[in-house]
Amino acid sequence: MTTAAVAVRSPARSGSDHLTGTRALSRLALRRDRIMIPVWVLVVGGSFASVTGSFAKLYDTAAKRADVAHSMSTNGSMRALYGPVFSDSLGGLTAWRMVGFGAALAAVMSLVIVVRHTREEEETGRQELISSAMVGRRAPLTAALLTALIANAALALMITTGLAKSGEPGAGSLALGLATAGVGMLFACTAAIAAQLTESARLAKGLTSAVIGAAFVLKSAGDASTDDGSSVLTWLSPIGWAENVRAFGGERWWVLLILAGAIGVQAVLAYRLAGRRDVGMSFLPTRPGPAQGALGTAGSLAWRLQRGSVYGWSAGFLAAGVVFGGITGGAADLVGDNEQAREIFERMGGHSGLTDAFLAAMAGMLGLVAALFIVASVLRLHGEETSQRAEPLLAGAVGRLRWAAGHLVVAFAGSALIMALGGVGLAVGYGHDLGPILGAALVQLPAVWVMGGLTFLLYGAFPKAAVAGWGVAGLVLALGWIGPALDLPRSVLDLSPFGHLPKLPGGEMAWPPVLLLTAIAAALVAGGLAGLRRRDLTT
Repeated sequence: MTTAAVAVRSPARSGSDHLTGTRALSRLALRRDRIMIPVWVLVVGGSFASVTGSFAKLYDTAAKRADVAHSMSTNGSMRALYGPVFSDSLGGLTAWRMVGFGAALAAVMSLVIVVRHTREEEETGRQELISSAMVGRRAPLTAALLTALIANAALALMITTGLAKSGEPGAGSLALGLATAGVGMLFACTAAIAAQLTESARLAKGLTSAVIGAAFVLKSAGDASTDDGSSVLTWLSPIGWAENVRAFGGERWWVLLILAGAIGVQAVLAYRLAGRRDVGMSFLPTRPGPAQGALGTAGSLAWRLQRGSVYGWSAGFLAAGVVFGGITGGAADLVGDNEQAREIFERMGGHSGLTDAFLAAMAGMLGLVAALFIVASVLRLHGEETSQRAEPLLAGAVGRLRWAAGHLVVAFAGSALIMALGGVGLAVGYGHDLGPILGAALVQLPAVWVMGGLTFLLYGAFPKAAVAGWGVAGLVLALGWIGPALDLPRSVLDLSPFGHLPKLPGGEMAWPPVLLLTAIAAALVAGGLAGLRRRDLTT
């Protein structure tokens, strides 16, 4: 039995003893996340007020707002993306545009926080050392959830004050802030449960991310079928609960009680599971691996470790492509004569025909999400090193460059695979034009690879800053997703590598930026390899 297991089973046993050390662990978690949490809060929370300001410019009269609200609510394709519109006020349009994506981003923020301070700590062995001191069995989980609670409370405050300062009613602003943060806290508890069930941080994040994705799909399917959020599928999704709070549209405060109840039930389950296992153990242990012959090279080991992720992302991109392709016709019909909406799509997808611009915008969105895949895949190297699984491997005949190359091949080839499947899905959903649409998806790869190369450079040369790759990916995602709607200057949008790509289909293929971005990605990878070769392994 491990030292940690002995420590947590020793004498004690009042409820307060189980929480001994929570305050110190909470302070430590907040200190470690002192940059990440403020960035998440400022980017996600600030985007709500920014969208309000953008809508105030686009739809500056009540008649325009009523017209766009009616158009959005009567179009099933747009309801599937954003949900129904419950009010034609500026606040109502902001809630329509932001509640689904904002809640999903809050959920991602929360899962990263909780898994980082629970399962990651156990996986690296730090939790075993901490638990050998005066630390209660449930203190680490409590500290992680308190950190997530503080982050979500700050997000709710940011959303509420930002909208209120923009002149929107206080009740609607508060309802939108609480609904968004409530979903974030709910999935913090989901991540806490996943951290007890799985044996690695990667699996805990993957399981929680899958639940978030399923919740978003349920909400989209339900919203596509009804125009008032009353579908059973919508009510099966926590993100659908946030939508049905109906901020600025006759607030339903009682829906927040459903969120609170679900948070309580999941928290109790997480605490019960945490009390029934030893540190480092899980309820779903990893199965034994294959015979050594199947893992004879560094590349085969990397594939073994990451194949589940590649399969999951591939299926998700194919499905997402089919959905986006299926709504292309409806979106084009919706935009029709709306010049402001047309301008947004043209900023995202180019100045070709509206259908081509929409397809180009959707291909660009798939590329932005693929950047998250490649960052996660490259950072698997960091996880292997910090968990001390890489050191025994590198002590043998496997060199550092071969070991890193195996994971890089999976990351870069895997991103090409998921983008190709996303393009095929777009073409299948749209019904034709496989060649041009597949090309539009694949042309995103140089920018995706730049994100992977930058992350690897951080890992290879500055391992302590490796997780900053997530921050860069989040910033690029925000620029690509919100930037065109906010009509940000071209100089700001060009900070993202995706801003330099040709807008396909419909636009002209421009090879110089594609080749330049590919060369930059190769240079970043070379720099990362040089740094990894020279530095010591993390201990």
